[in-house]
Amino acid sequence: MRTVTDETSSSPPGALPRARTRAAGPAVAALCGLAAAAAAVGAGEAAAAFTRPQASPVVAIGSAAIDLAPTAVKAWAVQRFGTGDKAVLLGGIYTVMGLAAAALGVLAGRRRGAAAALFAAFGGLGAWAALARPQAVPTDLLPSAAAAGGAVAVLWWLTGPALSLGPFLDPFPGPSRRSGAVRPAGPERRRVLAAGATIGAAAALGTAGRVLSDRRGDVSAARAAVRLPPPLRPAPPLPRAVGATVPGLPPFITPTADFYRVDTALTLPRIDPRAWSLRLHGLVDRPLLIGFDDLLALGLEELDHTLSCVSNEVGGPYAGTTRWLGASLPALLRRAGVRSGAEQLVGRSQDGMTIGTPVETLLDGRRALLAVAMNGEALPVEHGFPCRTVVPGLYGYTSATKWLVDLEVTTFAARDPYWVRRGWDRTGEVRTASRIDVPAPFARVPPGDVTVAGTAWATHRGIAAVEVRVDGGPWRQAELAADAGPDLWRQWTHAWTGATPGTHRIEARATDATGAVQPETRTPPYPSGATGWHSVVVTVT
Repeated sequence: MRTVTDETSSSPPGALPRARTRAAGPAVAALCGLAAAAAAVGAGEAAAAFTRPQASPVVAIGSAAIDLAPTAVKAWAVQRFGTGDKAVLLGGIYTVMGLAAAALGVLAGRRRGAAAALFAAFGGLGAWAALARPQAVPTDLLPSAAAAGGAVAVLWWLTGPALSLGPFLDPFPGPSRRSGAVRPAGPERRRVLAAGATIGAAAALGTAGRVLSDRRGDVSAARAAVRLPPPLRPAPPLPRAVGATVPGLPPFITPTADFYRVDTALTLPRIDPRAWSLRLHGLVDRPLLIGFDDLLALGLEELDHTLSCVSNEVGGPYAGTTRWLGASLPALLRRAGVRSGAEQLVGRSQDGMTIGTPVETLLDGRRALLAVAMNGEALPVEHGFPCRTVVPGLYGYTSATKWLVDLEVTTFAARDPYWVRRGWDRTGEVRTASRIDVPAPFARVPPGDVTVAGTAWATHRGIAAVEVRVDGGPWRQAELAADAGPDLWRQWTHAWTGATPGTHRIEARATDATGAVQPETRTPPYPSGATGWHSVVVTVT
């Protein structure tokens, strides 16, 4: 990159000053690289608005990073950042991209062609990531091609000779103090202005592309138009004393807005129910293809159920209870006629995620659903609209296919679903868990009588007892709220009397309805769910 420097005393009166060249400063060169990267993002987002949001280079690369990341890294991200893990990932991608772009801008000052080639390589990486995604189509490479083209064009312009000469883009016009002539803008100043304008234009283009993409994929009107028929099999009313009334204790039914979300989707699949269909095939006598209206016409039933995530650490927040509404999945399997030798049902999401559920758990009498609603409303998009699976007794990674479009009855040997390929247990049976919600960890409580309260679950087995102890003393029976059924969690309270000033450790353990006591030994979530007693440390003041 070359720049014009200073005026010379040898210039004739009234003439523009002569120029001599030197390498641009690294800060300006880095800014040019950032402008090229901004152009890439803006062009990619704009092109993705006309193809698919999943084909945006940043989203495609982020999705590939999720798939390629080691299981331990994924588990750490969920535990460390919770439901914000996707925002952290995208922020990390933008940060790395910015640093790399700045470095390429500096490189362009010496080897402009090499820097442009590396920017083009970024486009190639995005194209590879987009085409490697499940359900990819050839047009998915277009956003990455647009991104590469935009980046190379902007870099070539900002680091080329076009901005080295001429009086345009002068932010401080006026006569020179020495010559009286109109003073040309310094090339570095011109490059800074051009780079800044490019970044602003790229941001506007990218924002417009994202808005257009959201509008084109908006299914809110279609979701609002869904008319849910009354259930043929309503859920029984919940017992009046099902929830413990303790400040700070989560409600028994989790509000939909507070229901946890753990998945790998960087962009939410948006499916118009009028265009949705579900294919049931594989080891069945009668393959089926049903539309959304067909699904509603099957006859819906309600199911109160506590869903939990295998990523939960002991005492973790990834569990919630809702009233689901949907068609019976076991009934649909029986209608299709499951063949002898079938071992698992693999659900596939529109974005390619696969979830495997053991067939024996679906045909053992439990009420699994093809759910279309939660808490009386059509599923929110982030929770799988228009249809998802719900299977009591199993963690979500083996039971909860969101944005469901395909069901294949197969064997374990024939296919490993997404999480099984990454080493997680194939069955995914929920471990017994008890959690202390009140008092919160490191809380300061008054001396005397202290209320301890929490939640316990062992879905499809049920909770028979919860015990609490303080500072390693004897276990005391907690008072259980009313039992709403084995597929739901159970809330509990315990009166800790005579709390004395100082630091104290409170522990809880549960016993499921089979008589099995929650084990003390702590194990991590991988590969089959965390175990161990939850404890909190509080200070009595």
